[in-house]
Amino acid sequence: MAVFYNQANLSYNGGNTNSNIVTGEILEVLSATKTAVDPTYRPGDTVTYIISIINSGNTPFTGLTVTDDLGAYTVGSTTAVPLTYVEGTVNYFMDGVRMADPVVTSVQPLTISGINVGANGNTIIIYSATANEAAPPATGSTIVNTATISGEGLTTPITATATVNAGSEPVLTISKGINPTTVTENSRITYTFTIQNIGNREAVSTDNIVVTDTFDPILENITVTINGDTATEGNDYTYDSTTGLFSTVEGVVTVPAAQFTQDETTGEWTVTSGTTVITVVGTV
Repeated sequence: MAVFYNQANLSYNGGNTNSNIVTGEILEVLSATKTAVDPTYRPGDTVTYIISIINSGNTPFTGLTVTDDLGAYTVGSTTAVPLTYVEGTVNYFMDGVRMADPVVTSVQPLTISGINVGANGNTIIIYSATANEAAPPATGSTIVNTATISGEGLTTPITATATVNAGSEPVLTISKGINPTTVTENSRITYTFTIQNIGNREAVSTDNIVVTDTFDPILENITVTINGDTATEGNDYTYDSTTGLFSTVEGVVTVPAAQFTQDETTGEWTVTSGTTVITVVGTV
């Protein structure tokens, strides 16, 4: 509802006088909501948005423009835009019927023109965007994304906002090293397992991490460390010296969460992975 005020002026013989002020109301018949299909994101994920525009009036709206800020926010002296529109993903429906693709006149901010909403009708716009390097990755972070609908027939533009939250989970990789790469018989060799976590949550015991490897050639008289601390066979790991099968005990290995820093010039985030190192030394 928009309230307006109006006053008349009367002038005569060099004088003038004002009328009383009248007040009126314009009932806004267009409303909009915006929804993210998936309420969480990780950098690199694609987020799909649905904008629903409802016309409760008896007159259609034509030629509307939808502008999406793609979650733009201020950091330092720059504006970071955490979402990148996925080109060609706009779908446009009127009262459930798919219409010809509307015109995308800009991708940052995303600007879609030529949108119509029928009398007592509903229009749906669906499109996707990718969480990019400026998407906040830390636990508790959000992307607040606002679409603005403007055009002829609207007293004021209307807005619709959706919020997606950074997913909280570990994201693990493992690499293996060997030293030395050339070894003589009956000498010691070291295998190094490096587990990295680029996720925003620590990998804890209840994540049930298990590292397994079958050593070939089979190692004898092994010693094991986890992050430099001596591990105990049976409590921390198991080893079958007949088959060469090595396995950490479920829940013993944990990996710290990654750390994140943001460049205030570009708005981009840098990830420093959390790391856990397991070493196995044995005789071949």
